[in-house]
Amino acid sequence: MNSVGEACTELKREYDQCFNRWFAEKFLKGDSAGDPCGQLFKRYQLCVQKAIKEKDIPIEGLEFMGPSKGKTDNSS
Repeated sequence: MNSVGEACTELKREYDQCFNRWFAEKFLKGDSAGDPCGQLFKRYQLCVQKAIKEKDIPIEGLEFMGPSKGKTDNSS
């Protein structure tokens, strides 16, 4: 699948390949340490954000998962 921005498609492919390789060769074998694809993801994310702005795609009201999203405090 191509990215939202044509300029981002190659970055998406690079990230997808990195993630799939890490997932199959490390994560599924119990090694979840490290983030070998983090920098690729950040570059891809910035590209997508730029494409969204350039195409004037409305994103207000959309929920994005992030470090604090979707977490609830069930410790009580």
